[in-house]
Amino acid sequence: MTLTEARKILGLGAEEDPRPHLGEFRSVREKIADMVRTAPNDQLEERYQEGLVEFDQAMAVMREHLEALGLAERVPDVVIEDVAVEEKGSAVFVAANEVADGAGLPVVSHEAAAVVSGQAVAEEEDPEPSTGKLFRLVVVILVLLSLAGFGGWGYLKIQERNEMEKRERVVFLERQGAIFSENRRWPEATETFDEIESIYPDSDLVMMGRRSIEAGMVEEQNQFIGYWKGEAIAAFDASRWDDSEKAAQQVLEKYPDEKELTELIGRIAVAKREEERQKAFEVIVELIEKRSYDEAVSKAEKLTEENASDRGAAEILKRANAAKAKAEADLERARMLLAQATERDKGEFDEEALEWIREAVSLAPDDAEILAKYEKMAAYTRTIRVPEEFNTVGEALQAARDKDRIVVGEGVWEGPFFLNVAAEIEGVSGKTVMQCEADKGCVITIGAGAIGARLSGVTLKHESFDAGEERFSLVLLSGGQADFSDCLFEKGSGHGLAVTGGGKAKVQRCRFTENGWNGIAVMGAGSFLEAEENTLKGNFQNGIEGWDDGSLLLTKNQCTGNSRNGIHVDNGESAFDATGNILSENREFGIVISSGGSGKVTNNTMEKNFLGGMVIKAAASAVVVSGNEIRANNGSGMVLEKGLSKESYEGNRVGGNNGKDWVLDADLTVD
Repeated sequence: MTLTEARKILGLGAEEDPRPHLGEFRSVREKIADMVRTAPNDQLEERYQEGLVEFDQAMAVMREHLEALGLAERVPDVVIEDVAVEEKGSAVFVAANEVADGAGLPVVSHEAAAVVSGQAVAEEEDPEPSTGKLFRLVVVILVLLSLAGFGGWGYLKIQERNEMEKRERVVFLERQGAIFSENRRWPEATETFDEIESIYPDSDLVMMGRRSIEAGMVEEQNQFIGYWKGEAIAAFDASRWDDSEKAAQQVLEKYPDEKELTELIGRIAVAKREEERQKAFEVIVELIEKRSYDEAVSKAEKLTEENASDRGAAEILKRANAAKAKAEADLERARMLLAQATERDKGEFDEEALEWIREAVSLAPDDAEILAKYEKMAAYTRTIRVPEEFNTVGEALQAARDKDRIVVGEGVWEGPFFLNVAAEIEGVSGKTVMQCEADKGCVITIGAGAIGARLSGVTLKHESFDAGEERFSLVLLSGGQADFSDCLFEKGSGHGLAVTGGGKAKVQRCRFTENGWNGIAVMGAGSFLEAEENTLKGNFQNGIEGWDDGSLLLTKNQCTGNSRNGIHVDNGESAFDATGNILSENREFGIVISSGGSGKVTNNTMEKNFLGGMVIKAAASAVVVSGNEIRANNGSGMVLEKGLSKESYEGNRVGGNNGKDWVLDADLTVD
């Protein structure tokens, strides 16, 4: 330390003699040392200690200077009186603050000044100048200590206040971040924890908060994806393709890499195309049924052009062409029958001639000339018209006699009805509806006296559904003989048509849909069913079923989508013949033969049935089964019970089934 620096620390002028102030210096040093000993914290103690060391260094430099001048031994000790310092306490305080303020340093508090002003001061002969020197020195020291000590104390207080404010802010931000996270406001939550990081960069709160945000975002994403994925799959399973696609797109718009839903979109597209394809097939089938053959062929040809490899399109085209060819052949035969009936017509009732013209009408129902001839020849018998001559069908049936013709107009006619004569009931196809409540009975019951009754062009239905064990059929033929043509049997509580008690039924070109049991049922010895070119679809048991020695002759019928089998026969020793029938998409099998005394099953097609194509039990070994095509069934192709050999049935074409094509030695003791 230089002499100049020492003088500055001690408060002396450049040429001022330090000797008169040595006592003052000692007193000041003691006060500084006392401040070191009583410092309120380590930081202030360190500051005060630094000031004391600096003061001692300045004193040492000044002592060396005096010794070098040979003046040290003449320096008298100076004692400062307590009262002098106490009286000047206020002056010290004011002077210290003036100096501090002028130097741009922290202001010394009144209490700090009192530390010095309250101490004893040495006596001297000239108190006024020595006290002034002391005060100046104290001012300088206080200023220095204010900067080094009290400034440090104030700094610490400010730091403490700042730290408290930071902590309060962090507590608020932590709570705010949690609220944002709970409400899934991820951007605001992220900004909140970013601010915490700016205050405390290494805080665990930041790490935990960000992990919470990440976990919440993942959970929200999973919940979002899970919800819409569930909606999409449920809609897909319900065949609501548009709803399924919309639900899937909710996810893919945000998360385009979601693999499962991307695949679902592809499956939806395939399903839509298949649905459009099936609708196109249904339109063609409807056109065939409406006898609009040219339009049906045209649409089928368009389908095959669009996809030459589509086997279904090829088959529907084949069917449309076959229907058109058959209609042309039917028209040709109908013309021949018309010629025969015209030649035989003598203006009076002729049963055989009338039968010819009836058949002609069935073959060519749209031919105006044939219809006119039928109306003329049918008029030779008594014609009863409803509602022109009788208000209700019931009244007309009560008045009917054998050979009468009952013409029923358009409308809904409430039953039940009973027919026990060989009369003909003729409706307007698709527009004449006969119905009754399911618990009131059959819509029509045909008794044993109706030998030769006929029913054509009528829709028969139950207005309600009876789920009991004993249910009424739409039509019950018990012991009589009746022909049914171009009728619709739908939504019966029991069977569509039940033939029993030795009754005999001939059914042509009728439809049996959504009946509670079988479409047609034949039961009992002597009962007989001849069914040709009928459609049996969506019935809750079998399309056609026979048991208890009933006989069946089934030709070119279509049994599809029934809840059990297309055809099930368990007729004991009676005959069963089935030729050219199509059995498809039934929930169990195409044909099941549990027993049969004779007959043949040939040239039938069994495909796409859920459990399999065909089942034959040992009790039906007498029935010849050959030339049938059994393909593309979800289950097995041909199932043979124990005791039947495969060699007896190898004349059938069995292949391409999802299960085994042949199941041999099956245990079929339980139905």
